[in-house]
Amino acid sequence: MLKSAPRRLESYVSGAWRPGAGEGAELLDAATGTAVARIGADGIDRAAALAHAREVGGPALRALTLHQRALMLKEIGLRLMDGKEEFYLENFHTGATRKDGWIDIDGGIGTMLTFASRARREFPNAHVIPEGPVEQLSQDQSFSAQHILTPRPGVAIHINAFNFPVWGMLEKIAPSLIAGMPCVVKPASQTAYLTELVVRRILGMGVLPEGALQLLCGSAGDLLDHVEEADVVTFTGSAATGQKLRVHPTIVARSVPFTMEADSLNCSILGADAGPGTPEFDLFVREAVREMIVKAGQKCTAIRRLIVPEAHADAVSEAISDRLTKTAVGLPDDETARMGALVSRGDRDGVRARIAELQAEAEIVAGNPGEVRVVSGDPDQGAFLNPVLLRCAAPLTARAVHDVEAFGPVATLMSYDAPEEAVALARMGRGSLCSSLFTNDPGTAQAMVAGIAPFHGRVLIGNRASAKSSTGHGSPLAPLVHGGPGRAGGGEEMGGMRGVKHFMMRTAVQGAPHLLTAVTGQWSDGGATDRGTHPFRKSLGELQLGDQLLTEARTITEDDTEHFARFTGDTFYAHMDEAAAQANPFFEGRVAHGYLIVSFAAGLFVWPDPGPVLANYGIDNLRFLTPVYFGDTLQVRLTCKEINPREEAEHGEVRWDCLVANQHGETVAQYDVLTMVAKSWT
Repeated sequence: MLKSAPRRLESYVSGAWRPGAGEGAELLDAATGTAVARIGADGIDRAAALAHAREVGGPALRALTLHQRALMLKEIGLRLMDGKEEFYLENFHTGATRKDGWIDIDGGIGTMLTFASRARREFPNAHVIPEGPVEQLSQDQSFSAQHILTPRPGVAIHINAFNFPVWGMLEKIAPSLIAGMPCVVKPASQTAYLTELVVRRILGMGVLPEGALQLLCGSAGDLLDHVEEADVVTFTGSAATGQKLRVHPTIVARSVPFTMEADSLNCSILGADAGPGTPEFDLFVREAVREMIVKAGQKCTAIRRLIVPEAHADAVSEAISDRLTKTAVGLPDDETARMGALVSRGDRDGVRARIAELQAEAEIVAGNPGEVRVVSGDPDQGAFLNPVLLRCAAPLTARAVHDVEAFGPVATLMSYDAPEEAVALARMGRGSLCSSLFTNDPGTAQAMVAGIAPFHGRVLIGNRASAKSSTGHGSPLAPLVHGGPGRAGGGEEMGGMRGVKHFMMRTAVQGAPHLLTAVTGQWSDGGATDRGTHPFRKSLGELQLGDQLLTEARTITEDDTEHFARFTGDTFYAHMDEAAAQANPFFEGRVAHGYLIVSFAAGLFVWPDPGPVLANYGIDNLRFLTPVYFGDTLQVRLTCKEINPREEAEHGEVRWDCLVANQHGETVAQYDVLTMVAKSWT
């Protein structure tokens, strides 16, 4: 039987799948050395791809609301999850085990689904996102301002690393597409066959508009020569390459936003309280070993420096060494192997060279980089390397251990005498993506986190209480920022909806309130109002921003307050004791309960009969501004502030501005009432 030729990877640009000119470069299976694919982008018109994104993909995306874009990603994510097994088979070629692949494949799809869910929960179903409160710029409320976020009318160019060919793409395109920016993805060549497969499946669904997602398999070529002011470029990879791209003449000349996530010498610190026999000691050892062997240590978040108290250094060295010597290295599809191969033999040779540099300041205490022991596979054909632990005796005066990264299953152990030394050692990495601290002592946590946080994008505190639920040192999570200062690139990705805002433009808009309402979709004081039909009798389709109700008035009595106190059990002295209330610096005497005021306000503005208002599900921004005394008369002004229809439901969310004033016109309380309202009602 003839062996099939390796497949030729194609780029999807300008509306079609296109192979580059020529045969392309050969890509090898990391564990067996056999040919997997060929890649090359010679002859691909990169300028045309960017123009296609701007002229076709961008307008189509921006015609949709934020919720509609998020729902597209939800459908894509669910369908990818259903078909993920073929991705796992392709994943083995990268040298990663199935467990390693879970981080990349399930983790990537899960990140996309998280973004899709949170966008519908946290953003309006609109094209513009109002940000922050309205700023009143005149006393008569005729001139106001509001910050808004709008999609950048360019293209998001994502240049990704080889180690996470699925997650690395999905965690970037998810916020970009939700923001309304089309994407051009340029994966690292070595594992581009897996990225290409996922993109084929996404485009084959027919969910995304044409031009929303394009793929460049092969060299970036002159891609960055054609970026424009409204574009965004993100890069994940080596710090050296990232620094070169950051100063690309066109990026600099046109001030194109550039986000960089680079390699870093992440550290893990063991607290002085976490000696042998404590749960934290065991957690530290287990996490150190896991971070060394997952993805064969080829993770940008892997632990490179292990910082431990001098008193525990020998015990840590012995415990980690013992675990590493038992680590089975072999073929990624071999269920007995705990660690697979590095991505290529060239990478393995590079790691060996970096270990040699580290040996100038540290000695190897476990593992032999020159001798490979495997439980399966051919050590000469596969990019196998046994994990290596080094130990540095004088870390405060060393340089290489804080500067040289062996991007593989390698870590260096170093010790400290005082907490200040541990912080100093952590900072010597010159900025990292993440760090971890294992301690059960609150004082240690407080002091160390304050010291290391400015130099790290994320800090994990590990201890016995969170051991079962913790996601671990090296796991970036969709709701949390991913990135770090200094050597780590100075960038920031994900972080929940913060990640979406990276691909939007923040603009301050000033003008008359009724014009701001038209732009932002939010009513504010000074805007147009209509006091016709009770707004609770209007369906979502009938409601208009500014629909308003001015209620009847109600006088607050001492009996009201005492009944509320007995009924609820809230007998706080300011409501019940005249002398004590007068001694309070905020009150002149007994006052009504704040929540009594809110309850009476609801009684004044609700419509009692069945109607389109289906439920009250919350209050935001509640503030009590003026004390209410017995005999005060209250009146409510309720105004439709924001209308947010839901795409997949027969109802939507309506936000109401509720202002409660006393007989002197003073604002007693102000807050947002949230209700669910039917889209139609008969």
